[in-house]
Amino acid sequence: MINCEPHVRTRLKRVFPRAPQYASEKISISDTPENCRDLLWFLDRYPMQVDKPELLTGRAREHLDTEARLADLLAARHPPHKVVLAQPPREYQEIAENVVELMEGLLLADEVGVGKSVSAICSMTRIENLPALVVCPAHLPDQWAEMIAQFAPDLKVHILRKSQPYDLTRPERGGQRDLLPDRLPDVIVTSYHKLRGWAETLAGVARLVVFDECQQLRNPDSNIYAAAKLVADKARRRLGLSATPIYNYGSEFFWVVDALRPGALGQRDEFVREWCTSDDGRKARISDSVEFGAYLRREGIMLLRTRKDVGRELPPLTRVVHTVASDPATLNALKGDAVALARIVLSHNEQYRGQRMQAAGEFDSLMRQVTGVAKAPYVAEFVRLLLEAGERVVLFGWHREVYSIWLEALKDFNPHLYTGSESATQKAASKAAFVSGETKLLIISLRAGAGIDGLQGVCHIGVFGEIDWSPGVHEQCVGRFYRDGQSDPCVAYFLLSEDGADPIMAEVVGVKREQLEGVRNPGHALAERIDTGENNIRRLAREFLARKGETFEGEDPVAIHPEGELAVCV
Repeated sequence: MINCEPHVRTRLKRVFPRAPQYASEKISISDTPENCRDLLWFLDRYPMQVDKPELLTGRAREHLDTEARLADLLAARHPPHKVVLAQPPREYQEIAENVVELMEGLLLADEVGVGKSVSAICSMTRIENLPALVVCPAHLPDQWAEMIAQFAPDLKVHILRKSQPYDLTRPERGGQRDLLPDRLPDVIVTSYHKLRGWAETLAGVARLVVFDECQQLRNPDSNIYAAAKLVADKARRRLGLSATPIYNYGSEFFWVVDALRPGALGQRDEFVREWCTSDDGRKARISDSVEFGAYLRREGIMLLRTRKDVGRELPPLTRVVHTVASDPATLNALKGDAVALARIVLSHNEQYRGQRMQAAGEFDSLMRQVTGVAKAPYVAEFVRLLLEAGERVVLFGWHREVYSIWLEALKDFNPHLYTGSESATQKAASKAAFVSGETKLLIISLRAGAGIDGLQGVCHIGVFGEIDWSPGVHEQCVGRFYRDGQSDPCVAYFLLSEDGADPIMAEVVGVKREQLEGVRNPGHALAERIDTGENNIRRLAREFLARKGETFEGEDPVAIHPEGELAVCV
């Protein structure tokens, strides 16, 4: 709490963008080491009485010391702490382990396939970090157990098989105890969903917590986040792994970082004031994502190395946007309920805001599904050409109705599914069939399979039969086969229709990439800004009504060019 003269308050608000900007006799800011160091500097220019100066100077010295040690570590002025594994880790993986130990929490955002999991295993070799807890998507626990057995076979690993707690000192599997009696596992592996039932049991027990695909932590209102935060807050060290730590809006970074480094970004309102253009619920946009990314790296909050940085460059990846036909009858049949939903979406009556939000979700889902179905036969024909040429293909989609069309059209290639409807055992069987060559076509849901490893040895082609609103999803999908160990040039085909939801979705995806790429890649050119979020669906609704020849009074006037493009009349 800072109580000072009015002219000093004015200057302090300029120096500390986190500080509340409204009129007040006192100013409150979080007592982070960074703020303490800056405040100590400010007091040199504007002396004020401090109740406990030793606390202020102590935390300021802590920030200065940590900054110097981090700079020495990253600049290789001192060799990193050596880690002994069954297969020696690379030096950059040891550096990541050293940064975790120094900073107590880290977002490791290395490029897909660089080896983030091995960096996490390096941290498990410290006895003070055991027992460790690995939290991952539901399809990855077995993969984590296999990787730990490969790199650190002396560590005893147990995968949580039930959602409710049981005695971990005597876990039984297949009728036989797989651990010594009265001994906790060295590493406990669980899914995000099972963590909800185990959080209170594991809080204070797990000394190191590793969140794999930590973009799962971006929703603070979920039970998963509450469970993760409870366990993380009581752990000695925390590590988040993800090459795409957000999917949509930049402010999601706050919740991910706050779980890994509590308080590092201050309070959320401070974060929004300092880094965001506005606070629109959870959709606040970062005003300068390049500068924010530089800040995260400078403060040791995020560590990001590209393949080029670590000398693990892959063969080139080519992204090809290809236009495919779509069945006009399928799109034309979409009227009735869709028109009613579109009108609700475009309504300006604030009294029905909740109804508009529900209608927007239903309209979006309907438009995407119909678009996918309309082009599904043509997507299947495109994939058939690749398969007949002898290629193995990973095909990405979203809707069950679309999968059904693909499965029927390509049944002679024995396609396998890896989506949200299959169990972990079924997914493992599908992956094994693809790797062994039993099938040449693996159909994966856009948001399934994060972190899956092993496809890169047999496949170098991915096809997006449907697309997502978020570019981070596409990057994760490409990372299924374009990762460390890939020896062939890779191609990602984006098959887009000229009708339906595809045109606007493709445009929006290019804009949302700014929020992710600006943070991950310093100096990345910012894309053109346009409205995202709710306005996406409104634009989609306007275009749909216009193409149907429907009018809607009270909305911005629209017109259709002869070529069929939507334009706002000026």
